[in-house]
Amino acid sequence: MNVLRVGLGPLGRRLLFAFVLVAVSSVLVLTVAALVGVGQGFQAATQVDHEHAAASAAAAAGDAYRKASGWDGADLSRTSTVAEVAGAKLFVLDASGGPVGGTSSGGGHIGQGQGQGKGTGPVGGQGVVNAPVVVDRVSVGTVRLVFASATGTRARDVAWSWITVAAVVALLVAVLASWVVTRLLTRPIKAMTSATRAFTAGDRQARAGVRGPGELGELARAFDSMADTVARSERDRRNLTADVAHELRTPLAALQAGLEELRDGLVEPSPQGLAGLHDQSLRLGRVVSDLAELSAVEASGVSLQRTEVDLTQVARDALAVHDSQLRAAGLVVRSRLDGPVRVLADSDRLHQAVGNLLANAARYCRPGDDVTLVVRGEADQAVLDVVDSGPGIPADELPFVFDRLWRGRAARQVAGSGIGLAVAREIVVAHRGTIEAISPEGGGTTITIRLPLRPERPVRSVTAP
Repeated sequence: MNVLRVGLGPLGRRLLFAFVLVAVSSVLVLTVAALVGVGQGFQAATQVDHEHAAASAAAAAGDAYRKASGWDGADLSRTSTVAEVAGAKLFVLDASGGPVGGTSSGGGHIGQGQGQGKGTGPVGGQGVVNAPVVVDRVSVGTVRLVFASATGTRARDVAWSWITVAAVVALLVAVLASWVVTRLLTRPIKAMTSATRAFTAGDRQARAGVRGPGELGELARAFDSMADTVARSERDRRNLTADVAHELRTPLAALQAGLEELRDGLVEPSPQGLAGLHDQSLRLGRVVSDLAELSAVEASGVSLQRTEVDLTQVARDALAVHDSQLRAAGLVVRSRLDGPVRVLADSDRLHQAVGNLLANAARYCRPGDDVTLVVRGEADQAVLDVVDSGPGIPADELPFVFDRLWRGRAARQVAGSGIGLAVAREIVVAHRGTIEAISPEGGGTTITIRLPLRPERPVRSVTAP
């Protein structure tokens, strides 16, 4: 029992016990069935052999009877030879049931009462086979062969010994296979249990790291993927805390210094000084607004009020709102707005998503770069592109640009919380659309939003009264 406990937990021991129980039951049933089948097969084969020997002896006795024209003087040596070859005692009875003199092969006498005719029956632990002696279609007597009960026992014992050996080997193989299967099934589970406990205890590097069969392997890989996501999320939150602290520290320090100077009378209130304090408060408000927006998106998702919306008009309005910000950053703004391109969407949310893309371009592009806003219809989709000629996004960072709280290496020198693109993705996905970013090695970035077009409604014909 201690051997079975090695490397197996409670579930593994139960599985192993169930597998072994099924294996033992199956082997026992098959062994018993094989033994019974072999025994009955040998018995049937022996019966056929005995009946064939009795029929041959009866035919030989009939020939002797025919040549001697009766039992008197009949030469039964051939009949005796057939009985000896078959390993049986021979008795020849006449038509009245009396023994023919000198016909007993091996001596002895079978008790009276055995009727004439062909048949088999045990007498004193022996097998008896009767066969009628027929001459010219008239029964003139009976040949009786008496076989010892040990006939065929040796062959049966050999067959049974092989069946027993095969049963033992099959049972050992079944137990070994049960052990191996149990280990394969329980190893991923134990690994995931240990990794889960370590992960819960604070080890964010703990992974199952095993390959299992079928669904167990998929479960282990899904666990590792989940652990990676959680670890990355915590890392992003720590980075956000550091970024927010950095963003809040500067305006708070400026506000505190300016207010202390005013309180202590070191400076006189002036429009320029108050404007500087107001700018710092706006910066604080922007950071708080970003945090509130992120909290709303994470807590309850994006709520939509869907109506029929012209995506071209939404893009035009968003561009008008952010035009001053783009030009203040020294960017050359262009647009190619085909219209109308109608979608079923929430106009305010789409305006927010497009505005985030434009604000992101204004934040990261260099003075003199181009920013182009494009809207077009394409098959059954509405497509919106924000194309810039800025520094681009490194290839290793491109897969993460839409992750919440993620900021690339270039973003360290740019103010912001890193949630604009993440919010835009949430809005697009809520509209059953897709968003992707492409940035070639030479520089420049293209962010593309694809939304399903508003299906054309059938026009009903109205008959005037």
